[in-house]
Amino acid sequence: MVWMNRSSRLAWGALLLIALAQAGCAQTGPAAPQAPAQAGAGPAASEPDPVSSALDAELFYQLLLSELNARGPEPAAAFSLMLDAARKTDDPALYQRAVEIAFQSRAGDAALQAARAWKQAHPASRDANRYVLQILLALNRVPEAMEPLRTELTLAGERDRAAVLTAIPRLFARVSDKPQAAALVEQAVQPQLADPASAAVAWTTVGRMRLAAGDNTGALVAAQLAQAADAQSESPVLLALELMDPRLPQAEPIVRKYLQGRALPELRMGYARALIDAQRYTEAAQQLQLVTRDKPELAQGWLALGTLQVQESRLKDAEASLKKYVELAQTEGSAAERSRGLAQAYLALAQVAEKRRDFAAANAWLDRIDNSQDLVAAQSRRASILAQQGRLDEARKLIHALPERTPLQARAKLSAEVQLLREQKRYKAAYDLLDKAIAKEPGDPDLLYDQAMLAEKMDRLGDMERLLRQVMAAKPDFHHAYNALGYSLADRGVRLPEARQLIRKALEFAPGDPYITDSLGWVEFRMGNRAEALRILEGAYKDRPDAEIAAHLGEVLWSMGQHDKAQAIWREGLLLNRDNETLQQTIKRLGVKP
Repeated sequence: MVWMNRSSRLAWGALLLIALAQAGCAQTGPAAPQAPAQAGAGPAASEPDPVSSALDAELFYQLLLSELNARGPEPAAAFSLMLDAARKTDDPALYQRAVEIAFQSRAGDAALQAARAWKQAHPASRDANRYVLQILLALNRVPEAMEPLRTELTLAGERDRAAVLTAIPRLFARVSDKPQAAALVEQAVQPQLADPASAAVAWTTVGRMRLAAGDNTGALVAAQLAQAADAQSESPVLLALELMDPRLPQAEPIVRKYLQGRALPELRMGYARALIDAQRYTEAAQQLQLVTRDKPELAQGWLALGTLQVQESRLKDAEASLKKYVELAQTEGSAAERSRGLAQAYLALAQVAEKRRDFAAANAWLDRIDNSQDLVAAQSRRASILAQQGRLDEARKLIHALPERTPLQARAKLSAEVQLLREQKRYKAAYDLLDKAIAKEPGDPDLLYDQAMLAEKMDRLGDMERLLRQVMAAKPDFHHAYNALGYSLADRGVRLPEARQLIRKALEFAPGDPYITDSLGWVEFRMGNRAEALRILEGAYKDRPDAEIAAHLGEVLWSMGQHDKAQAIWREGLLLNRDNETLQQTIKRLGVKP
C-alpha cells in the first residue's frame, strides 16, 4: 500500500478535488455554494439547509489511496479500500467502482463480493442485482443465478418485463452447460409463463434457451405454446423462422398462422428468405409480392424479389424491381448497408443485361460497384462477359488478378475460375484446376464433389463414382453426393435398386428437396413405375417449377400417352430456361415440337 506524510496528503487531496470536479463527481464532493442574493432584494424567506457530504478528510484520503493503488501494483488493496468506503457511505457509485476495480484486476470472486454487498445495502437496486446476475454467469455459477434472475424480473415491473425476458437468452449465451441454463430459466420464469400478459414472450424465451441447448423439438413446443398464448405476438414467429427445416415441418404452420392476420412486412420477408433457403422459390416470390404491395417503401423487399426474378429469368420484372430498390436504397440504412445492398443490385442488373447479351450495359452496372466485399463477384461477371465474347484468356487473367490474402479469398477465386470454365464447356481445364486444389486440400468434400460433376460431363463415369464415394466417406451427410450418384445410375438405367436407395438416403438428409424428389421420380420411371413416377414428379414440379423437372415430367406424361399435357409442360420449361440441356435433349430425342 502507498503511504504519505501529512504534506503529501494535502497536495494529493487538492489534486483529487480537481480530478473529481472534472469527472463530474458532485455526489461525493461538497455542496455547491448558493448564489448570493441580488442587491436590493428583500430578505430570503428561508434558505435551504446546506447539503452535507460524507466526504470528510479521512474518507477523502481513503478514496485517493484506492485510486492510486488501482493504477499501481496493489489492486487488491484498492478494492478493499473502495469497498470499505462504499459500506461506510452506503453510496451506490462507490459500490460500482469497487466492482470495476475487481473487474480490472480480473478478480471475479471479488467483483461478486462487491456486487452482493451493494445488493444487500440496496435491495431495490436493479443495477446492483444485474451486476450480481451477470458476474455469476460470467463465472459459470449457473445454479446461483436463479434468485437474481427472479429478482430482475420482479424489479423490472410490467412495462419493462417483456424486454427483460427477451434479453435472457443473450445473457446466458456464454454459459457452458446449456441444458442446465435452459432448465434454470424455465423454472425462474414460471410466474411469467402463468401470466397471460407475458406468457407469449416467456414461452419464446424458454424456446430459445431450449434451442441453444440443442433441444429443437422442445423449442418447437415452446413456440407453439407461445402462439397459443397470443396469436398476434411476433416473438414465437421469429423463433419458428429459426426452426424452419424440412426435418421439423411443424414450425412453418406457426409462421403461416401469424401471416394470416396483420403481419409485419419484415416478418413476411423473413419467411420469404426461409422459403428461398428451402429452394421453394415460387412461394417465396408470392410472399415478396405481398411485402412490396403492403410496404412498397421497404427497399429490401424489392432487392429480394428482383434477385429471385433474375434467377427465374423474368428479366423485365427483375429489372423493374431492382431499379426500384436502387431508388429507395439511397436513404435507407447505414452507409455500409447501402453499399452492400447496392452492390448486390448492380450485380443482378448486370446479370439481366448479360442474359440479354447487352454486354456494354452489363459492364456499366458493374462499374458502379464500389464495395470491396463484392469484388470477386463483380470480376467474375466481367470475366463471364469476356468469355462470351470469345476472350477466355483475358477472362481468366481477370480472375487471376484478384487478391487472395485469406483462404476464403483463394477459394472464391478458384470457384469463380472453375465456374467460368464450366460455362464455356472447358471441362478438362476445370477438372485439372480442381486436381491441383485437391492436392493441397485432400479430402475436401466440396472440391471432390465439384470434380465429380465435371467427370460426369467428360463421360468419365468411373471417376465420378469414385469421387462421390470419397465425398460420402468424408462427409456422410453430404446429400448432394448420394443424389448425384443415384441420379446418374438411374439416368443410365443401371443398378436401379441401388440408385433408388441412394436417392432415398439423400432425402433423409434433405426431406422435400424438389431436385432430389425429381431424381426419385426419375428412378421410379426407369423402373417402370410410371404412375408413381408421375405422382412424385408432379409434386416436385409444383414445389419448384424448373426446366429439368419439366423435362422428366413431360417424358413421363408422353410415355403415358398424354401428349398435350407433356407438350404444355415442356413449353413451360422452355420459358423457364430455354438453354437447359436435359430439356433440349429430351425434346430432340422424342422428336417433339412443343
